[in-house]
Amino acid sequence: MTKAPLRIASYNMRKAMGTDRKRDPARILRVIQTLAADIVVLQEADMRLGPRPSALPMDQVTAQTGLIAVPVPSEVSIGWHGNAVLLRPEAELIEVKHLNLPGMEPRGAMVVDFDLRDIPLRIIATHLGLMRRSRRAQLSALIAHLDAQSKRPTLIAGDMNEWSLNVGLGRLAHRFDIYSPGKSYHARLPLAALDRIAVDDALHVIDGGVCETEDARRASDHLPIWLDFARSTGQ
Repeated sequence: MTKAPLRIASYNMRKAMGTDRKRDPARILRVIQTLAADIVVLQEADMRLGPRPSALPMDQVTAQTGLIAVPVPSEVSIGWHGNAVLLRPEAELIEVKHLNLPGMEPRGAMVVDFDLRDIPLRIIATHLGLMRRSRRAQLSALIAHLDAQSKRPTLIAGDMNEWSLNVGLGRLAHRFDIYSPGKSYHARLPLAALDRIAVDDALHVIDGGVCETEDARRASDHLPIWLDFARSTGQ
């Protein structure tokens, strides 16, 4: 029997600030629920200043989406440098690493190892810098980290902040297939595919797309993207 594919989604939620200039965490949670994803990677999930409290009501995340937030080393935040990972409750969490990345501004990544539906997975959640020089250094740091780890089927998801589909992410493209399922920015008039998901050869992509519901067009300046994937035959 063929197993149903898993779905991963990536969403820059802009600290729940909508295109209508209203901060509405409940609307973000509705969008996440609509995605019907097994894994959701969020960017800008924290407020920017002070202790960086969560931009989502942490007691409502599971109740509204059915997903569990992967823990971070903070009592008030849902993310690490704004990056958060939500998983189905049945996922078996194995290890979580929180990385600081180089660049002109503070950036980071969450590396989450877990098993879901008998598939071992590693998810890297990140939000790359605004400058291409910084993005290249950040990708080099992520690849160096992966080289030092045991191998697991891996996806890297987030706001890559790269406007070009042809250059800028070469360090990643040497090791992963980079999927851009559609233009996700700006939510009101999508012109650029800033949000992407990189998939290694242990997994294959079945389908993908951009969520363009009315809520999604208002909830953030980015639209969420998603991919359906499965383990590659023979892996």
